[in-house]
Amino acid sequence: MKRFLTVLLVMLIAVPLFSAPSRESVEDFIGVAVFRNNDPFMDEVVAEIERQAIGRLPVHVFYSDDSQILQNKQVDEMLSSGRCKALILNPVDRTSAGLLIQKARKYDVPLVFFNREPLKDDMALWDRVYYVGAKAEESGEMAGEIIVSMWESNVMADKNGDGVLQYVVIRGESGHQDSELRTEYAINTIVNSGIRVERLAEETANWRRELGKSAMERFLATHGDGIEVVIANNDAMALGALEAIEEAGYLDSIGTYIPVIGVDGTQEAMKSLEEGKLYGTVRNDSSNQAKAAYNIAYELACGRTPSDESIGYPIAGGQYVWIPYARVTRPGG
Repeated sequence: MKRFLTVLLVMLIAVPLFSAPSRESVEDFIGVAVFRNNDPFMDEVVAEIERQAIGRLPVHVFYSDDSQILQNKQVDEMLSSGRCKALILNPVDRTSAGLLIQKARKYDVPLVFFNREPLKDDMALWDRVYYVGAKAEESGEMAGEIIVSMWESNVMADKNGDGVLQYVVIRGESGHQDSELRTEYAINTIVNSGIRVERLAEETANWRRELGKSAMERFLATHGDGIEVVIANNDAMALGALEAIEEAGYLDSIGTYIPVIGVDGTQEAMKSLEEGKLYGTVRNDSSNQAKAAYNIAYELACGRTPSDESIGYPIAGGQYVWIPYARVTRPGG
């Protein structure tokens, strides 16, 4: 009996040791790091990446809370696990891509960046680095085309009849290539069509809906319904601007309607278009970006070199996959 109790005691002490997952028992995975949680466009991309992983190599998703320091730590942890076979990264700071590439190269773990394009010099650091995204200048041109069409087809667009388009801009993140290029190309497209413009105000709202609403409230306090169009660098900020416009009574009033143009084509934005609130958006194809990013990462994780055929998308210059945008306007817009 004494011997039995001794053996039982040893077994009970040993249970936690054998129950704890060993490093060797943890499954291989593809690591995913995203600049922050609760961003509508990113949420759609991540959801599709997770769907693509079903029945294939699983993904471990990390959100970096707008902190590059935190994201660096998350990448370090994934790499040091010994089970991360590829990384899909949306860097907080695109200029930090070089450091992330160096970290991954040390472990021979290939990378796929998406939505925030690394600098060309950083992309050239290693031949196992890819980028999936859309050309920001294209979205700017399309946003501008929506505005040109609105101006030319609707005599009420020029509220004060001065022949000049008075506009405000709600920018995304300062220094982000999409924010800069979307704004620049939208305005250039309008001007190149022969329309005279006047910028009334401009603010940065860091892609956030609540900040877009606050910016619009300030615009309205100063310019009221003298604003003839709102150019927002993404749908979240555009929808925030719409909230402010609606609360101020300008959304449905005859002669005071302020059209808002966004970018992304999120589900909520598409619903707003159908309801006749948001005037237009430029669809940033979250589904195909996610599919391309996962397919490339999966091929690399399996030790294969991605090809147009294996991932289902053309690879430009050996490292880039460009997913086209599309213009979307409300019914009758």
